[in-house]
Amino acid sequence: MALKKVKGNIERMFDKNLTDLVRGIRNNKENEAKYISQCMEDIKQELRQDNLSVKSNAIAKLTYLQMLGYDISWAGFNIIEVMSSSKFTLKRIGYLAASQSFHCDSELLMLTTNMIRKELNSQNQYEAGLALTSLSCYISMDLARDLSNDILTLLSSTKPYIRKKAVLMMYKVFLKYPEALRPAFPKLKEKLEDPDPGVQSAAVNVVCELARKNPKNYLSLAPVFFKLMTTSTNNWMLIKIIKLFGALTPLEPRLGKKLIEPLTNLIHSTSAMSLLYECINTVIAVLISISSGMPNHAASIQLCVQKLRILIEDSDQNLKYLGLLAMSKILKTHPKSVQAHKDLILQCLEDKDESIRLRALDLLYGMVSKKNLMEIVKKLMVHMDKAEGTIYRDELLSKIILICSQNNYQFITNFEWYVTVLVELAQMEFGSKQGHVIGAQLMDVCIRVQAIRPFAVCEMAQLLDVYSSTSQFTIMQEVLYAAAWLCGEFAVELKQPEQTLRSMLKYKSLPQHIESVFIHNVVKLLAHVMRGYELEGKYDEVVGLCDDISAKLHESLKSGELEVQERSSTSLVIVNIVKEEIGKVKRGDADKIMDCDDPVEKRDGDETVAADLLALFGGELNPVAPKAQKKVPLPEGLDLDAWINEPPEDSDSESDHEVMDNLFVKSDKLDYGRSERYQPEPTEEELRKSREARKYEQQNNPHYLKGSDGDKIINEGTNVDVIPVAEIDLSVPLKVAGQKRSDKYLNMNASRKKMKKKNKKKKHKSESSSDENVNEGPVVEVKRELELPEGATLSDSDSSHGHVDDPHRALNIDLELPPVYEGVTEATEAKEEKKVKKSKKKTDKDKEGEKKKSEKSSKHREKGDGDAKKSKKPKKDKKEKKDKEGKTKSKKKPTSGYEEALGISTPSKEFQ
Repeated sequence: MALKKVKGNIERMFDKNLTDLVRGIRNNKENEAKYISQCMEDIKQELRQDNLSVKSNAIAKLTYLQMLGYDISWAGFNIIEVMSSSKFTLKRIGYLAASQSFHCDSELLMLTTNMIRKELNSQNQYEAGLALTSLSCYISMDLARDLSNDILTLLSSTKPYIRKKAVLMMYKVFLKYPEALRPAFPKLKEKLEDPDPGVQSAAVNVVCELARKNPKNYLSLAPVFFKLMTTSTNNWMLIKIIKLFGALTPLEPRLGKKLIEPLTNLIHSTSAMSLLYECINTVIAVLISISSGMPNHAASIQLCVQKLRILIEDSDQNLKYLGLLAMSKILKTHPKSVQAHKDLILQCLEDKDESIRLRALDLLYGMVSKKNLMEIVKKLMVHMDKAEGTIYRDELLSKIILICSQNNYQFITNFEWYVTVLVELAQMEFGSKQGHVIGAQLMDVCIRVQAIRPFAVCEMAQLLDVYSSTSQFTIMQEVLYAAAWLCGEFAVELKQPEQTLRSMLKYKSLPQHIESVFIHNVVKLLAHVMRGYELEGKYDEVVGLCDDISAKLHESLKSGELEVQERSSTSLVIVNIVKEEIGKVKRGDADKIMDCDDPVEKRDGDETVAADLLALFGGELNPVAPKAQKKVPLPEGLDLDAWINEPPEDSDSESDHEVMDNLFVKSDKLDYGRSERYQPEPTEEELRKSREARKYEQQNNPHYLKGSDGDKIINEGTNVDVIPVAEIDLSVPLKVAGQKRSDKYLNMNASRKKMKKKNKKKKHKSESSSDENVNEGPVVEVKRELELPEGATLSDSDSSHGHVDDPHRALNIDLELPPVYEGVTEATEAKEEKKVKKSKKKTDKDKEGEKKKSEKSSKHREKGDGDAKKSKKPKKDKKEKKDKEGKTKSKKKPTSGYEEALGISTPSKEFQ
């Protein structure tokens, strides 16, 4: 035996410890995986030895490798073996490895139950603390059930070190085994008044976490927490207590009245920004809950806003963000207090941090009113011109639209200004992806606000003219979708519909859905233009329009998009039918002129070909409710997952797939793309030949301006004054940089305010005018009716809020119910279920008997005299009154609980 020990000690001298492993990994960076695999083999050999110190050394190295991402689950038995060592130094290595590699679903945890129980009952406080710390990382439901009593007894330990760890460990037990909460709650309540501040702080943390799910259970602890809040100097514990009070005040408004004074004292006195932030948050929550019962709280709100202004003006970005976040909470209930600091919020838009700028944008959304809407939007649009980053610009654009369109355009008094703003946003050249948002807003405004349609349609016609006349694409494509649709749908409002039709026919390569809308609305505009021409007898102009449209539609027929092909082919057939009908009408009128000496009578508008064509697009459109399509019920027998046709078999060759892929695309386009992609760089000889060929072509081309003496002078660069300057007549109006069309509405608004101030000085002081009475523009009706399927309502919710993965879901327990003891077996539970079923059956039988008795009594009453009825009724009424009074007296018992404990000097009737 002695020789074996000597041999083992000599071998251990050459073993690698953890420091050797780390050095080896650093020295073998090129072949790290190979080195670690070799170390793994050595570790496996060390784990086969009987010496626990050798095994603990191997487990320490495995723990390090596990941090690097290697799987060590295969060494679970060895880890448990090291955990059971009698030496604390080795035991600590095992528990560390267990806390890293074990999890709640590990199969080996059942082997650790008795061992951990033994450690918990150990006289050495560090061994018990080690077991508690490690257990918190991998505790399962079985371990929590089996060890809950042992951990609960540690709450009464004489050593603060053990009590603190046991209190924190109980929270992990509650998550896995919520039934332990009822028996443990009284002891947990005692720890709130523990003499050791560490134990006290741990208990406050646990109760605050438990109150996240069901704060009603912890309302009785309010006096204890109130005492701690007024006496403690631990900022982190105060933060937790104040958070808890914020959750308790909605349940008991009288608690909020007592909290206002100490919270304001803390706001005045504390220098810790984190504590100040939590105090402000809780004050806001308190004032929201007691807003009806405490009207004089403007001073507290002003104090919170002033302190938040200090946070926002701080150089620390984190404090600035938190200040804006808390300001948004005040904004919901006290908007006027925040609106006074509008300049400070606008300054935050210039901050370098994008998250702060976005938070300031959220604040501006709630600060908008009818008075300041135009001013805020103007500043945001100026800020957009200077802003950098497409993501932030997109967010800024969408926030401008949200600010204006909130609550069905509640704050917009001049819709012409809003349409102008949308058009200016559409013409901003920064490659925004928010074109669909602007297009949707233009369509929504025109559908909802009927009075704005003439102005909006004229603006859309100008957009289409600019798009067709300029070579550079300066308008968002999705806005063209709305422009084409609005000009076609509300063509009656157009001043020059034919010009708009001509500009729409000049559309270039557009996405599929936009080009198809252009084609569809060209037909609508044709019907409106044709109606006027047809009433005047100008049939040749109608035929000319049809020919132009047919020529453009023939080009769209060659498109590679199926939707464009289908729309263009359908529209082409309609145009050809119109041409035939117009030809027949033209010949009929000519025959009438030949047969009759009288002039031709004017045709009725309802008898024209255009009237038949307009009937295809008749009907008023209303705004559709969000998610209306989801609320349409599926018809019976419809299976959306079933195949319409059986899927084709994969028997075709690769060449067939290539042919099918290129079926709707021109082959010349494909060849062009391939040649352009793989074209090599030309040599100098090829470049010289191409130049000579180009010069020869220019000399023989009669439409190309030939070189002259002026060209030589220009090329030499000696005389620039010889260059001819031609005057260009532009129909486009001159646009001054820095000024926008929407500014005139802002100036009009400012001039109106000045006039109102002058009139107010002359007249007597009228009643205080609210924000709703400010009407800078004409009163415009906004449609608020939304189309929905039959039987559906706007309140139908489609989202399910079942938080299945929430770990705190199991803590939603009512502690007022009697506790469930561990001695209750399954047999007793079965007996109780049987009793409940029997009682239900009895109650059902009693109800049936009472029904029969009532039926019989009603029959007897019908047969009896009316006088007898009158004499019997008051007696029964008296008996019923007595019974009710007895019941109410038995129910009225003195309320045990919150009112006496809290010490609020208010009558009990108010509480009840």
